[in-house]
Amino acid sequence: MTAGSPQEETLTDRVRSAILDGDFVPNQRLVEADVCEQFGAARAAVRETFKELAGEGLVEILRNKGARVRAISREEAVEITEVRMVLEGLSAAKAAERVTPEQAARLREIVGDMREAVAVNDVDRYSELNAALHAEIRAIAGHRTSAAIIERLGAQVVRHKFRLARQPGRAAVSLPQHELIVAAIVARDPEAAQTAMQQHLRSVTKALEAGPT
Repeated sequence: MTAGSPQEETLTDRVRSAILDGDFVPNQRLVEADVCEQFGAARAAVRETFKELAGEGLVEILRNKGARVRAISREEAVEITEVRMVLEGLSAAKAAERVTPEQAARLREIVGDMREAVAVNDVDRYSELNAALHAEIRAIAGHRTSAAIIERLGAQVVRHKFRLARQPGRAAVSLPQHELIVAAIVARDPEAAQTAMQQHLRSVTKALEAGPT
């Protein structure tokens, strides 16, 4: 592989993407032979992939029954979001300490695009920008340990986030919360950034609690 070329996607990456994209649904059995055929992989590689994804909380391996996609309950999604509240609050505070003018401009740009998405009721675009904003904040923070945990937890609740994003009026509630987060980071105010992020995720928790199981 030449320097600067993108890292080759692994079997684990491909199966993970299939789970997160909904190609494999919660509680669906993952049959080794079928996965081998679908991805052109050896059984040993598929078994290792199942183990790795079990470690990430996306797959569960059942004794004498093989593997299946792990279903995350609403209660567990709430707990995960409560943990994210602490970690993403830390990330926002670190971002406020470290943000550069160029990074601040990028955050403002993303929020501006989010406003446009809300104005035209483009839910899918808003959801993409929401994820991009949180990822940008983690990148600015440069706190690798919290970022790794946040990303792993976020993957486990992706279906709950997808459903929540489609609740009528949710984007209009979420947008001003993100505007406050960005304003605090741009102002280089760690305490305000942490508070704004935690208030946002507290709102997410309440919306999850009020939603369907």
